[in-house]
Amino acid sequence: MNKLNDLHSDQMKTDRPDFHAGDTLDVHQRIVEGNKERIQIFTGVVIQVKGTGVGKTFTIRKISNGIGVERIFPLNSPFIDKIVRVKEGKVRQARIYYFRQRRGKSARIQEVRKRK
Repeated sequence: MNKLNDLHSDQMKTDRPDFHAGDTLDVHQRIVEGNKERIQIFTGVVIQVKGTGVGKTFTIRKISNGIGVERIFPLNSPFIDKIVRVKEGKVRQARIYYFRQRRGKSARIQEVRKRK
């Protein structure tokens, strides 16, 4: 297993922030259309973080025009320009699938306040 980690260590991204379920993230994804390139920002709440190493993925959910949209991003994807943690949420579970059924005020996640 150690040899496998050494093999994939060059593909691992080190500039990614530490986050967990309940956090609100801005994912800046590079989109290539023909010979043009642009950055698209996907903002939402982390539902789950899955896997380890190169295969680590995370799922983000947001509400767009009243419809829930979920996207699964590979953490080490070369198309992800940067990830910004907007808010740190306080949840008690590692996978918050119950969040899919929530609407309105019950869909709020308590924010962790840092002391300075």
